[in-house]
Amino acid sequence: MSDSEEHHFESKADAGASKTYPQQAGTVRKNGYIVIKNRPCKIPHVNRTDYQLIDISEDGFVSLLTESGGTKDDLKLPTDETLLTQIKDGFNEGKDLIVTVMSAMGEEQICALKDIGPKN
Repeated sequence: MSDSEEHHFESKADAGASKTYPQQAGTVRKNGYIVIKNRPCKIPHVNRTDYQLIDISEDGFVSLLTESGGTKDDLKLPTDETLLTQIKDGFNEGKDLIVTVMSAMGEEQICALKDIGPKN
């Protein structure tokens, strides 16, 4: 080899260290980060609240009874067909229903239903 020869190296790989590591979903903490489709996503603070279902309007909004005795009227019925059917059928049968509402990042959604028996 002569001294005038130049060598050019291209490196497209790192030293093998990963910026992520596998982790069980249940061990991810609030305000932590996960990677979805190669994008970092922050885990939001999620609140869960139970309300008693009072009424279902024709336009798909529900009226819910809060713990303080007031009403919450700004939620729509869920889009999940199974849950939607369970809520409508239970309400039409006159059952007392408790819906679970999850809220995060300024959005709320009905995600579960409990039947606490027939209305008195």
